Amino acid sequence: MMKALEFSSKVINNQIQIPSRFEPLFKINESNNIRVIVLIEEPVIIEDDAFKTMAQEQFFKGYSSDDSIYDKL
Repeated sequence: MMKALEFSSKVINNQIQIPSRFEPLFKINESNNIRVIVLIEEPVIIEDDAFKTMAQEQFFKGYSSDDSIYDKL
């Protein structure tokens, strides 16, 4: 069985800094294996307005005149 911990951190000198509040857990379990999943935050590349425009265009590409029946509901 594994315990999950979640925290934000920075990579410094190719090492992930573990918040001090979790250090006691690692000292108790030094001989245990751990599984690490790293999620890296990517910078936002698409501007909000550009994204909205693209989403609307994609949405209306799938719109058919047969769908107009739903406009009257």
